[in-house]
Order: sequence, then C-alpha cells, then structure tokens
Amino acid sequence: MATLHDYRNERLRKLAELKERGINPYPSKSYRDTKIDNILTQYDQQAGRTVTVAGRIIAIRSFGKLAFIKIRDYSGEIQIFMKADHDLPTPTDPTLLTIDDLKLLDTGDFIETTGLVGKSSSDEISILSNSIRLLTKTLRPLPGRDGFTNKEERYRRRYVDMNVNPEVRERLVRRSKFWQATRDFMNHHGFIEINIPVLEHTTGGADAKPFTTHINALDEHLYLRISHELPLKRLLGGGFEKVYDIGPRFRNEGIGDEHLPEHIAFEAYAAYENYEDGIKFYEQMIKSVCLATWGTLQFKINGHDVDLDCTWPQIKYADLLKEKFNVDVFNPDPEQLKKILRDHQVEVANHLSTPRLIDRVWKIIRKTSAGPFWLIEEPLALSPLAKTSPTNPQVTERFHPIIGGTEMGNGFSELNDPLDQLQRFKEQQALRDQGDEEAHMLDQDFVEMLEYGMPPACGWGNSERNFWLFEGVPGREAVPFPLMKKATPKKSKQETNQAIKKEPGKQTT
Repeated sequence: MATLHDYRNERLRKLAELKERGINPYPSKSYRDTKIDNILTQYDQQAGRTVTVAGRIIAIRSFGKLAFIKIRDYSGEIQIFMKADHDLPTPTDPTLLTIDDLKLLDTGDFIETTGLVGKSSSDEISILSNSIRLLTKTLRPLPGRDGFTNKEERYRRRYVDMNVNPEVRERLVRRSKFWQATRDFMNHHGFIEINIPVLEHTTGGADAKPFTTHINALDEHLYLRISHELPLKRLLGGGFEKVYDIGPRFRNEGIGDEHLPEHIAFEAYAAYENYEDGIKFYEQMIKSVCLATWGTLQFKINGHDVDLDCTWPQIKYADLLKEKFNVDVFNPDPEQLKKILRDHQVEVANHLSTPRLIDRVWKIIRKTSAGPFWLIEEPLALSPLAKTSPTNPQVTERFHPIIGGTEMGNGFSELNDPLDQLQRFKEQQALRDQGDEEAHMLDQDFVEMLEYGMPPACGWGNSERNFWLFEGVPGREAVPFPLMKKATPKKSKQETNQAIKKEPGKQTT
C-alpha cells in the first residue's frame, strides 16, 4: 500500500520533470477573468464565451484522447472538458500542458485554463479546452473526507480541514457575518468604532487571569488585555458619547467548549444611558445579529430549545438563588455554599472567596435555564465596576442575557463615582493579594480619569462565544486556527529535508 512518503516522492519526480521542460510550477501571475460561480449561475449569458478560470484540481479522469478535470475555486466547482480533436486553436506556448501531459498533474494542484463555456455530452456545464496552465504544483495529496476526522489533526492542519470539510470554511464566513452585523447595527445607531491597546500596564474590566509579556523598549512587564472596558470608558471621559471596539482579548485560563484563551470580543459604551436603556438596546442587537447571520431566531443551544422571538423577562439574581437553593446572597453562609457545590460535583478550592462561591452556585442554576431572560441586580460584591441600585445599595444595575444555559453578554450602569470605585478596587486588590488571580487590579490611572469626570453611561460586552453557541459547535470548531500544544512531527521534518536533497540543482551541507 502506497504511503504518504511514496506519493510525495512521485510528485517530486513530476516537479523535476516540469522544471526540466522549462515549466515554472509556481508562477506569480494568473490570468483568470471569470469566477466559476458566474458561469454556473449565468450560463445563458456565458455560453459560447471564451473565459479563463482557475482553481484547485479535485478530480481527474483521463481516457486517452478524452479527459475531464474538475476544479474548485472559492465560488464553486466546474468541469474542464478536454478532447484531442476539439475544434480549438492548437496551443503554441510550450509551457502549457495538453491532454497528453495530464500525467504530470495531480489532485490538489492549482491550474488555470482558457476555453469555451459549453456543455459536455452528459449536459454538464463545462469549459471546453485543449490546454492547461499550471499555477501551483502540490507535493502532498489532500486526504479523503472519511480519512480526516481526527480532531487534533484537523485543528493542526486547518488549511487541509477547510478543503476536506467545506462546512468549516462556510462556518468562518458566518463568523465574519456575525461581526459585520454587529458593526452594522452599532454604526447605524451612532456608535464609533475605536481600536484600543492590547498591551496594558494594569489590566482589568473582568474576572480573569491575564497573560504577561515584556517590552524591551521600556524594559517593563506588561499584560495582554483581558477586557476592552477601562480604555473605552476613558474615551467617555475624553468626550466621546458612543464608542465600541471589536478585537482580541486574552485570558490565561483553560481551553474548553466555551472558553478559549484568545478570542474576539465586543464592548460598547453609551453616555447618558443606564442599564434599562441597555436591556432594550442589546436585546434588539442580539436579535438583529442572529437574523443577519442565520436568518432565524429559533436555536438549539446546549440541549435547550431557544426562541428569541419575544420580549425577554427580567429576573432578579437574589430571587433565583433563594428560590433554587434557599441562599441569601446578602447574608451568605460559606459552608452552605460549599455543600451545595459539592452536592453538585463542583470542585471547591480552599482559596475561593465567598463571592466566588456564590458565583459558582449561580452557574449551577444557569446551566438548567433555557431562557431567554435578563438576569438583573447582581450583588455588589460580584460587580466591582457597576453602579449600585438607588433603591437597594446591596445590588448593582447589572444585566446578563441568559440564553441556552449560559450568559451571552454582560452590561451595567457604569460606576463613575471615583471614591466608590477606588474603594472597590482596594477590596479587589486585597482579594488578589490573598491569592485570587482573577480579582481586579487597582488601576489608579482609571480612578484619576473618574476624578476628572465621566458622564453616566451604560456599558455592554459579549464575545464570539455567542457565535459558537448559536452555531452549535465548540469554540475550537468555530475559529480558523485553534490554539494547540506545540508539536512538530519528526516524520514531517524528515520528508521536507529529503525533498530538498532530491530537487535537481540543490546542494546540501
């Protein structure tokens, strides 16, 4: 049975023969003037025209003086019909391949051809041609769909995965639509997109462990941002009224179906608005983005049937925990919380603060909640950047959309009292000093900005996790190149080295 090594050696032999004949197997110029989809969807207008198409070979069938080559570009697939006695001009360019040269081509190669748009005897739309121009000679055959199902292999060679499993590429197109629909909605409502720094001296805006790095120019340690929040709110202090940013954020935590250390996130801030305004606005936005991306408001998420086509009810955080577990979030009993967690097989670390225990108990409830509904009035201890409620100082004006057993966003009336903010930062820093690596850092510069003045505002954020959930796939299935533990197979290195040695004219040392 032929191995990858055998196939590769045979392709290297063909590469050498092409070069000996003066054919450049990797030219820089393509003369394509027509995309395949234009021919397939506008055949009546294209029939009889001379066109130049290009793409990757996905099948070759040769029968002596008759051959069929199927190629694929981004827009579609089409057949090239080659026949020795086609009534077409004989190619005079020696670098073009004729029907007698097809043995030098393989599936996976990129080619272009110039010919007439027509149909084969079986009535299939085809390009009638008598010559092929090679654009890229491939050295490795693409695997068959059935033979390329191992997740680790698919994630490591995503470029192969996209060829073998076209739905992966289609999913990435929807991912692009998801973010474009978000931008369109925000721009339509008067928001301005402003990209803010990724590198920070002090990171904050979320409960997450940051990545650290070092900048040689300043000889200082920096953090990769875990949130867009604090720089965007500085813009409100600078006079902007509606701002947002879409870009990567980094959280040094585990890799799972709903968590990736690096992912795209969206945050927005609107001056002179509060959480009540935000609830109405972002319910609109989520529905608008879903319709633009998937054309529906009905989804299956984490085993839940979800229908977004309604006005989402609002449920208070304290009421839910009281109803489900008889927990008083304003006078919590840490031992009661730990017992609840253990009873539900949730690991309880010794260093967890009481607010962290409450949050983990809430997550048990969340997983069983289909939604959609808005979770409101989160306790003050869990929301260090949100404004307190004027009717109950123990809770904040914070809101989460609960959809399919998960939180699909986070928003609140932004805290703009510098003294209150400083006190909360100090409390968070104390937790951090006690070993809570996800607690907020004390950001003195942000407090100073608040002392200069920031208008009342509503903030909101969601990540591409929303896309993964609506799409119904784990996070690593929905990003182009998921992070993997580094691994370079020795066999791959050996094959590459052998290829260098075998190419004519190459000298090795």
